[in-house]
Amino acid sequence: MTDAHDTAADSSLRTTGGAPPDDGGSSATEAPIPLLEPREGIPPVIADETALARVIAAFEAGSGPVAVDAERASGYRYGQRAYLVQLRREGAGTALIDPVACPDLSALGDALSGVEWVLHAATQDLPCLREIGMVPTRLFDTELAGRLAGFPRVGLGAMVEGVLGFVLEKGHSAVDWSTRPLPEPWLRYAALDVELLVDLRDALEKELDRQGKLDWARQEFDAIASAPPPEPRKDPWRRTSGMHKVRRRRQLAVVRELWQTRDRIAQRRDVSPGKVLGDTAIVEAALALPANVHALAALNGFGHRVGKRQLEQWQAAVDRAKGLSEAQLPQPGQPVTGPPPPRAWADKDPAAAARLSAARAGVSALAEQLNMPQENLITPDTVRRVCWEPPAVVDAESVAAALAGHGARAWQVEQVTPVLVEALSAKDA
Repeated sequence: MTDAHDTAADSSLRTTGGAPPDDGGSSATEAPIPLLEPREGIPPVIADETALARVIAAFEAGSGPVAVDAERASGYRYGQRAYLVQLRREGAGTALIDPVACPDLSALGDALSGVEWVLHAATQDLPCLREIGMVPTRLFDTELAGRLAGFPRVGLGAMVEGVLGFVLEKGHSAVDWSTRPLPEPWLRYAALDVELLVDLRDALEKELDRQGKLDWARQEFDAIASAPPPEPRKDPWRRTSGMHKVRRRRQLAVVRELWQTRDRIAQRRDVSPGKVLGDTAIVEAALALPANVHALAALNGFGHRVGKRQLEQWQAAVDRAKGLSEAQLPQPGQPVTGPPPPRAWADKDPAAAARLSAARAGVSALAEQLNMPQENLITPDTVRRVCWEPPAVVDAESVAAALAGHGARAWQVEQVTPVLVEALSAKDA
């Protein structure tokens, strides 16, 4: 049994408040302290090259890890670009940078190359940071660290409160960060988001080390830092909410035309697509196949607020779809590159269904023993793929190779291989 098995099984390790024991975190009986102001006050927003050069020099001369965060305008603007970047480092203090005024932060990224970046839920911010030239070579993800350490709540506010005993205000997380100038309360919130991030990192590192999971976490962080940008999503229109109602190919074509028209308008106007036309309206039009503007206007989402010109452009999209030949219509469903949905396994391959059931039970038990979510122990997709097409000869070596081939990290392979060998070798599988 590894150290992680030993410590995860020790019920005395968790306090009610979720703080790492013996590490200075708040106890269940201590009232958390509201964090109201950044230590050095709210820094000015960096919005010109001269001020940016001073920040770059200061952060390059700083010491230790650098806390990094970014604010987007999800639900307000098109895409997921950054509208504010926050950083904090020992010796440099806190910086708030306007990436609209300073769109190229590659010099800052270069200055911090080799420095460990501390982010919370790194995969959410890395794409927008990459767009402005900031790509970490090393990182520490405090949310992922919390998951691996077994914390029940891993949002930044919950982690800071449970581990460090401070309360962060979260009232501005969903505001329109493209607003200019940014209000002072928003800037205070943004500065406080990186105020204690390195302190949280240090406490979580100690807890992971105590549980015997620090090397596991480092492998996960390295995998995030080295991952290439994700491939563009194929047929993104198929993710329209309510698509399960759309069955016929002609209707699918209407969804595609309306979605693509909406996307072009949203991109041109730099607004969230949902503000142009809702998913519900797209699906309604696809199901109804309206014959004209009058029929379209009677549908949900195309009411009196939609002007005649807008109605005409939406009806034109519907008409384009209705005019396509059979060969031009989209096929129902998406190409399946992996195993079929698990609900179909019992009919398609009962032995595979038995393998999957045994594997799921084993992984669930191991995750509970290690005190972490199952999806962080091993992705469900990896388990499905190995169970659907197991190695010809099931042994530790072949299963470990299969897991590694699907992208599992070394620590995951080590922990999960015995469970899968047993599941794949079961007599009823």
